[in-house]
Amino acid sequence: MNANIHFKVDPVVRKNLDFALDNIGRHWFGNDPFKSRFFDSVSLLFPDGERYFIESVRGFRERIEDPKLQEDVKHFIQQEAQHSIAHSKMNDVLESHGLPVTQITAEANEIFLWMTRNFSPRFNLALTAAFEHLTALMAESFFGDKKDFAEADPYVRALLAWHAIEEMEHRDVAFDVMKTVGDVPELMRKLALPAAVLHMFGIGLIRTNELLRYDGYSRRERAQMFMQGLPWFMGAKGLLPKMNRQFMSWFKRDFHPSQHPVIAQYDVWLKVLAETQDPIQAGEAFWQAGR
Repeated sequence: MNANIHFKVDPVVRKNLDFALDNIGRHWFGNDPFKSRFFDSVSLLFPDGERYFIESVRGFRERIEDPKLQEDVKHFIQQEAQHSIAHSKMNDVLESHGLPVTQITAEANEIFLWMTRNFSPRFNLALTAAFEHLTALMAESFFGDKKDFAEADPYVRALLAWHAIEEMEHRDVAFDVMKTVGDVPELMRKLALPAAVLHMFGIGLIRTNELLRYDGYSRRERAQMFMQGLPWFMGAKGLLPKMNRQFMSWFKRDFHPSQHPVIAQYDVWLKVLAETQDPIQAGEAFWQAGR
């Protein structure tokens, strides 16, 4: 285990959280179609993606001898299962808005099944560790600065805040399985992160365009939306470049996810949820506590 682990928090399983997603509008992110549909496209990937993560880690479970890591894997699987349930509910709302959710999620499932069948168990595990690193960094990037999600619907923002919290809690589990029993070569580990980025954001942007087409926007209108929206996401001051430093640390030989601090307002979310048992209030407090 890496000696430079400084910021570790244990995963906690939370069930039956109600985010009142039936209340969200069609373009819930500041009435901006591009921003809304981009995050919707990622949500469409999550249910099948979470199941892929679970199976990739579960394939190595019997090799684990460390009781603490066994316990962490158990909680990782339970948390990911809850994420799949919650995003399936979000996707049901999107389907009620007239989007082709069943078709898109079936295609996503086929992609993850293809990966499972055609990649080695070691590479699927490395990809899972890379996806977990990426989603933990996205949590920091999206919620570190309050202005970035100021226009988001509070119900979706609360869903994403809870997901961010739990990504912070289990960000190192798949990585520790990979390092202790996965027998993953260093080059394979390093290549997994670019592959995860291409998968998540490449497919995400393709799906964004597809969802906007179903919204009725012409090819020209969609091109204009992408020209305006991509700098917000990928430009020099966009959401993704904020995580460049921590992203690049993956390629250091002594890297471990818990070398990075947990998001500053982590304790705020825990405190408000404990006091109110309301994930929407907890999500609002979490967002408000950003810089």
